[in-house]
Amino acid sequence: MKTGTGFIVAAPSSGSGKTTITLGLLRAFKRLGVQMRGAKSGPDYIDPRFHEAASGAPCFNLDAWAMTPERIMSLARPNAPLIVEGAMGLFDGAPPDGRGSVADLARLLKLPVILVVDAARMAHSIAPLVSGFAHYDQDVRIAGVILNKVGSERHEKILRSALGPLGIPVLGAIPRSAQISTPSRHLGLVQAQERDDLEHFIEQAADIVEQSVDLNALSSIAAPLQDTDFVKRTAPPAQHIAIASDRAFAFAYPHLLRDWRNAGAELTFFSPLANDAVPEADFVFLPGGYPELYADQLASADRFMSTLGKHALIKPIYGECGGYMVLGEGLIDKQGVRHEMAGLLKLETSFAQRKLHLGYRVLEADRGLFKGKWSAHEFHYATTKRAQGTPLFRAQDAEGTALPDMGLINGHVSGSFAHIIDCACESL
Repeated sequence: MKTGTGFIVAAPSSGSGKTTITLGLLRAFKRLGVQMRGAKSGPDYIDPRFHEAASGAPCFNLDAWAMTPERIMSLARPNAPLIVEGAMGLFDGAPPDGRGSVADLARLLKLPVILVVDAARMAHSIAPLVSGFAHYDQDVRIAGVILNKVGSERHEKILRSALGPLGIPVLGAIPRSAQISTPSRHLGLVQAQERDDLEHFIEQAADIVEQSVDLNALSSIAAPLQDTDFVKRTAPPAQHIAIASDRAFAFAYPHLLRDWRNAGAELTFFSPLANDAVPEADFVFLPGGYPELYADQLASADRFMSTLGKHALIKPIYGECGGYMVLGEGLIDKQGVRHEMAGLLKLETSFAQRKLHLGYRVLEADRGLFKGKWSAHEFHYATTKRAQGTPLFRAQDAEGTALPDMGLINGHVSGSFAHIIDCACESL
């Protein structure tokens, strides 16, 4: 692939194999000496870390609902070949009209779409499926198809024959293989750093892609990326920021951290799971992650907890989702065992009774370090048993419907379940 070109890997629905194929493509091109970049559509935290492991290059989210077009184009700028992995189905987005879909990214970036189709349970019916996606929107170009989970050579011949009259090239046919399946967890894939076999898994995916996909034909389909010199960046909340970073606190958006660095802020990372002391800083950020899986270890991290409490007396602390729960008084795990947390907010959360909270949010705050209006996303299964104190954000969902106030603020300490993505623009 040429520098400054790219394409989008999308599918008719979730579970079609986009992530595994994208990882295989990133590593396969890297083997050919092409330094690829990966990007992920939407607010996903986990897939981008897999992209980075496969390509060796940073991976950013491209969120057509939460980000301005200028932000998206600046992240996708033509400094290296780019593969964008879609989320859900190609035209699936936020209610009521599907805004923020992968198709929106394709229109904005003017990139061709490679449609990954799970063909395990179909034969000739693949033709009307692909035809429907190809003709649904003339501004979204389906430039090729990759058949996934093909059962046999005979099955592949049937599929190719059915698709032939459409004139859309079949770029590859990947056989059904349990060897490259990915384990699931309630928020998607297991985190990249939790897989001891990660390198082997990516190498296997690349082997299969090299054997099954026409990489030269795929390279020829890639289209030029546009460039922009202007983007409104998010100002850092402080000059020196200490950020929790380990398996329990892994969900920090790279584009926000980059904004803060580019504005001159100093970022220092530490590990609560390693019982690190909170570094001396102007602001402490506890990102989201999986604290419920490490609740006992966090409750025993005496140096982390004591220095966090001392910091709260004089300097601001902010927690998102998992970080917000750790700032509370107690966290109940899925077995019903309560673990003592930092006690800096009057908050009690539980995974013993799981409840899905999912969707884009528009947040607005009059106090704290995140004053103003923000686009955000909420995705967790925690139940709030108790939340007392001053709310932090007024909130709306993607359809503009008012929601109950979100989060809490108590002195220098604040947080909420929502993950802030970008400054909210007028179009939101």
